[in-house]
This record gives sequence, structure tokens and C-alpha cells, in this order.
Amino acid sequence: MHAVDLQPLYLSIKLAALTSMLLLVICIPLAWWLVQQKPTRQALINALCALPLVLPPTVIGFYLLLLMSPGGWLGQLNAALGLEPLSFSFRGLVLASMVYSLPFALQPLQSAFSQVNKAYLEAAACMGANAVQRFIYIVLPLARNGIYSALILSFAHTMGEFGVVLMIGGNIDSETRVLSIAIYDHVEALEYTQAALLSTLMLVFSLLILSLLYLSNGRKAHKMGSL
Repeated sequence: MHAVDLQPLYLSIKLAALTSMLLLVICIPLAWWLVQQKPTRQALINALCALPLVLPPTVIGFYLLLLMSPGGWLGQLNAALGLEPLSFSFRGLVLASMVYSLPFALQPLQSAFSQVNKAYLEAAACMGANAVQRFIYIVLPLARNGIYSALILSFAHTMGEFGVVLMIGGNIDSETRVLSIAIYDHVEALEYTQAALLSTLMLVFSLLILSLLYLSNGRKAHKMGSL
């Protein structure tokens, strides 16, 4: 691989890893809280969180850009804290990626939590375990496949981002020029060999990630069927 493409690859992996880990921290408690809510409230919040699935990336990027601007509340908060502007920065990319990949982390977690047998929680409560202990020692282990799925899907989805990344981060070397932007640059420059190499890398990576996910889910289904 040409040396010029190593930096976008590293930046993409860094962005995807940070985004997926932060989404787990946010979405695990959010998903658990959602499964406790009434269907009406669940539907409203789920619809809001699922908007990135149906809205064009440019629309999401446009609204985020407005929020991060000096007149937006995120931009004003950022300035009040004495931090560098969010737009056209790696921090801005992380925030935008979290918004755009939110449903890919939240939905697998919510599905896994909804399948936890409440009888286990009731038994643990009778034995004196508090809510935090029940969540840590019973809910999380039982929902581990959902956690793996959320981590894998949000990581893979972030790796392939283009529209939101371009709107928020632009194309700044060593700062916001991720792999998808690098591929676009090579195509514009008629450097099809480099574009094909990076595209093949993304294709193989996506195939491996999805194979790992389906293998994990298949093993879980097999175990459940053998019980």
C-alpha cells in the first residue's frame, strides 16, 4: 500500500474504535432504560434515535454543522469551555459519527436486553441483590451477544462513513481525511489502482466483520435450539 494511504487508514480505525466504545457507554444504559418504558414512549424515542437510518447523511451533517457553528448551542458550549472549534476537527468527527452510528449500537442492545428472562432478576432480588448488581452480574452477561453485535456494527458502520464525515470534517490531512475520503480523492485524481486497493480493503474488512457477527449469532441460536 502506498505510504500516503496509511494515515487515512489509521485515522479511520481510530475514529471507528473511539466512536464504538463511546456509543457502548451511552447506549447500554439508554437501551436498558428504554426496555423498561411503556410502548408509546419507547416508540417515540426509538423513532428519534433511528432517524440516521432514513435521513440522508448530508441532512444529518448539515444540522450537526449548524449546531457546531459559533451560533449553535454546541459551538457556544465548546467556546465557553475554551476548546477548539468542533467543525472540521477530529473531535467533531467523533461526535458526528456517534450520532450517525447510534441506531447500529442501540438496536442490538435493546433487542438483547428485551430478551433477558426477568425470572433471573426476580430471583436475584429475592437473594438481596440491588438493581446495579442485578444489571452487572445478570443482565450484561446474558446480553453479551447483543453487546458484541453493537460494538461490531457501530465500528463497521463508522469505518464506511462518507457523507457525514465530509460535511463535518472536510478533507484535512492527518486530521479528518479518513479512508472513505481518501478513496474519493483517488477516484477524482483518476488514480484507480489506489482507489481499487483501498476499496478492496474495505470490502474484505466488511465481509470479515459481518461473517464474525453472523457466526456469533449463529452459535447463539444453535445453543438456544439445543436446550
